[in-house]
Amino acid sequence: MAATGTFLTNPSPENELPRVIILATGGTIAGSAGSSTQIGYASGQMTVEAMLAAIPDIETIARVSGEQLANVGSQDMTFEIMIALAKRINVLLGDDDVNGVVVTHGTDTMEETAHLLNLTIKSRKPVVLTGAMRPATAVSAP
Repeated sequence: MAATGTFLTNPSPENELPRVIILATGGTIAGSAGSSTQIGYASGQMTVEAMLAAIPDIETIARVSGEQLANVGSQDMTFEIMIALAKRINVLLGDDDVNGVVVTHGTDTMEETAHLLNLTIKSRKPVVLTGAMRPATAVSAP
């Protein structure tokens, strides 16, 4: 069954699933540790491709693709990266085939980025920011 409303605007046999673009910026969600139970980790280590590969059956939910916009710890998120993110989201959401954008982000500065995006995104399509308190290599991360 296809979604309705603004998320999936023109369902057809070839594109019944929504198209979602993931823009990766780093953070703990892209973090890596030496083992799945290790406490210490390095943020912004995994690529968006590696994170997508770890999600079973994602292609049954949506047509998902990813772009690595940055790969920094949240403490290193800069105004330049935030502006580049806003510009890229506006370009992507201007495409009729794109139904929404997900941004992976570190939690320390996610609120600041969300506020900037709220002021600069020129679309009513959904933009979701997500982060994590455990690195991608932790037990039960995906």
